[in-house]
Amino acid sequence: MTHRLSRWITAALLWLALTSTAGAESLAATVEQWGLLGSWAVDCAGRPDRDKGALLTYEIRRDGRVMYRRNFGEAKDENEVVSATVNAEGLLNMMVYFASLHQTREFGLLLAKDGSLRAIYNRSERGEYTIRDGKYVATGVPTPAQQRCD
Repeated sequence: MTHRLSRWITAALLWLALTSTAGAESLAATVEQWGLLGSWAVDCAGRPDRDKGALLTYEIRRDGRVMYRRNFGEAKDENEVVSATVNAEGLLNMMVYFASLHQTREFGLLLAKDGSLRAIYNRSERGEYTIRDGKYVATGVPTPAQQRCD
């Protein structure tokens, strides 16, 4: 009985390892195929600045994790993308875990035909929006288009 239980536990652990690797590969494949990888900014020639525009970088690590780096000039952080799906309209829906904030945020990005990127929504895990329908909730101003910088 112990031998049978041991084989079952080993098989279950192997299955978990394989499915989590497959999940990481599909996440990486999703963001790569969609065209997200690389660095983006409103003004690639400008220096990263919290008020004038950050440099946002998406990359796949050697271990398969997808990372989201933000450079605000005086402050930088790095966060893990934990999921990404593309809906029928081509919107990339992502969830990113912000370790420094101890929260996961969900946001939707849209690639325009000219290759620019726009944030369509951004919300906390409690459903509080900072961006909704392509506009900042606080001001109603549309989110700016970001250009690929690399």
